[in-house]
Amino acid sequence: MEKGYPIYVIYDILILAGERNMTEREWDQKLHIDTIGRDASVEDAYHHPYEPTPYSVLVRLADSDYINEENIVVDYGCGKGRVGFFLSSQIDCKVIGIEFDVKIYGQAYDNLSGFVARREKVEFLCIGAENYEIEEADVFYFFNPFSVEILQSVIGKIKKSYYNNPREMKLFFYYPSDEYISYLMTVSELCFLDEIDCSDLFESNKNREKIMIFEMM
Repeated sequence: MEKGYPIYVIYDILILAGERNMTEREWDQKLHIDTIGRDASVEDAYHHPYEPTPYSVLVRLADSDYINEENIVVDYGCGKGRVGFFLSSQIDCKVIGIEFDVKIYGQAYDNLSGFVARREKVEFLCIGAENYEIEEADVFYFFNPFSVEILQSVIGKIKKSYYNNPREMKLFFYYPSDEYISYLMTVSELCFLDEIDCSDLFESNKNREKIMIFEMM
């Protein structure tokens, strides 16, 4: 007779399946943070409203195995910090959140005080993305946080860091705009690597429900 899985393995599988089906509120409660809601109070021609990446998308990103515990992730336009809290708790990687708005940065910092997983793995900086100097980071995450003009400056910083210290670098773009894609395809140092399909998670805008992955050549 074929031997089944040990009970502890079955238990872990059930726990994992349950997490994958949790709601936005349930994930926030699990991580002891508050990141739900949209905030357009500082929206202008260069900075887009705060809107967190859905947890279902972050689950798919974590399951892709493109990010591991050795990576240092920069989350541009981190808002209240959801990406950092999720990835650090699920993958054990270090995440640096970059947020230019003082009020929202304060909310991210408040969330950090209640975060119970790997608090030392999460850091927030209140600074414009175009002014952030990259040191050892090798993974970069974007959810349309700002205009293409600022994105061009950020890509310039990433390239500068790469030339100063050549290493494997990956860039992740969730729900990318046509303007973002058009620009990224012109950057000679970037090579399209893969796409994480998220279209089955939502009813509308299915063609944009994806994470496009680029790497430095």
